[in-house]
Amino acid sequence: MQRFESSVALITGGSRGIGLAIAKRLATEGAKVVITGRSEESLETAVAEIDAAAGAGRATGIAGKADDPAHRAAVFARIADEHGRIDHLVNNAGINPVYGPVLEVEPSAIRKILEVNVIAALEWTRDAVAAGLTRSIVNLSSISAVSAAPGIAFYGVSKAALVNLTIQLAHELAPGIRVNAVAPAVVKTAFARALYEGRETEVAAEYPLQRLGVPDDVAGPVAFLLSEDAAWITGQTILIDGGASLRPIG
Repeated sequence: MQRFESSVALITGGSRGIGLAIAKRLATEGAKVVITGRSEESLETAVAEIDAAAGAGRATGIAGKADDPAHRAAVFARIADEHGRIDHLVNNAGINPVYGPVLEVEPSAIRKILEVNVIAALEWTRDAVAAGLTRSIVNLSSISAVSAAPGIAFYGVSKAALVNLTIQLAHELAPGIRVNAVAPAVVKTAFARALYEGRETEVAAEYPLQRLGVPDDVAGPVAFLLSEDAAWITGQTILIDGGASLRPIG
């Protein structure tokens, strides 16, 4: 399928893991993709992977921090210069620099998590709309937004805020732009490694589908939500959790 032929998509945090899988999926379906990330070297590797999968010249990587206004400005200037348009935005960049009970999280860490996971997503959206974004947005939330998340509780709080931000933006940007979110459970990435490393079988046993997710499990639903196949869907959050939310009562 070429659902994204002649379109331009921006994926923040697209140099590895879920973000890279999304970028590859969109590129193989015809999009030109612009990916961001903190490491120039990782971005170069990711661009090479995307071009190998989808064809030369499909991807551009721009290094910087997600919550840096100068970085955002540089990204949108580059998009304007090289593509002259932007059709889709995926707010994937996120952090979780702390692990432990929510009552023990330092205020400085709380502020940083909110800056990157919530405020930066709003700022990327604001700038994308100002740059003429025309079609759709997907925000990367987490199953921790809708359940207790021992050890990563404030990350869950930030992702719950992102779910509500998705609803508010969907209302404000309709009818021209659709805004949805996805909420994955544990996906096998470097970002989530602490949640399963050394006990993958034990963790996977808690899921009805008896395995952890992989990045492509998220890339497919994101591509669907961005595409015209989801033309009458906005303001929704799709759980991608291997059935983890199907917990029996009692």
